[in-house]
Amino acid sequence: MRKNLTPALLREQIRSGNWTGPTSGAATGYIQGNLVMLPKEVAFEFLLFCVRNPKPCPILDVLEPGQVEPAIAPGADLRTDVPKYRIFRHGNLENEVTDITDLFDRDMVSFLLGCSFSFENALLAAGIPVRNIEEGKNVSMYITSRTCRSAGRFRSPLVVSMRPMTPEQAVRATQVTTRFYLTHGAPVHLGSSHEIGIKDLSQPDFGDPVEIRPKEIPVFWACGVTSTLAATSASLPLVITHSPGHMFVSDLKDENLTLL
Repeated sequence: MRKNLTPALLREQIRSGNWTGPTSGAATGYIQGNLVMLPKEVAFEFLLFCVRNPKPCPILDVLEPGQVEPAIAPGADLRTDVPKYRIFRHGNLENEVTDITDLFDRDMVSFLLGCSFSFENALLAAGIPVRNIEEGKNVSMYITSRTCRSAGRFRSPLVVSMRPMTPEQAVRATQVTTRFYLTHGAPVHLGSSHEIGIKDLSQPDFGDPVEIRPKEIPVFWACGVTSTLAATSASLPLVITHSPGHMFVSDLKDENLTLL
């Protein structure tokens, strides 16, 4: 089963091309990360953006220029171990690929940022439904009307992920996820999507729509796709990111998040 894969085995399947889909529900109990790769000349500015916006962009690891093996997953290779990458040139999406070995160079700096997939296991353990896992879909993600703090040439609106649940479950979900500060922590908004600039929940900007049942409300967490919008806002010659929902899976256990 998907949830029983170890991170190393999952990365091996990804590297061999046997796994190209979203990673929600995969390698249960291990921390997943958003990936951003960009030129070293702008790495400090991007780091500053992340520091100024820790809710959507919590830092798990930053590699030296040209390095591809993160400290949080010894033996891994960031050029091959993400199910799907997005290639941006001058801010525009050029392509989606499953291997970036030929694109990555020694002047690129890689950032791994926390992902809400990492706390989904804790939600399930607390008896809280995770609809995208139930339906076998990618999580619903939306661009909001909230603005992040800019840093140098980088700026972005806040992106959120959404999971529907009852108000009672939302209270419990807030309690469960608050301690996961490196994977977005507590929700940033509950209830009316219009209050944060989302017009239609059935039309996510990224990911898939999920069913919202009677008596349920949408619950929104800050989302690492914010980092992609920030990285591509500067119209750089080359930026490489993960494709939304197709995360890097580390060897860190989510139960140890608060110890980092």
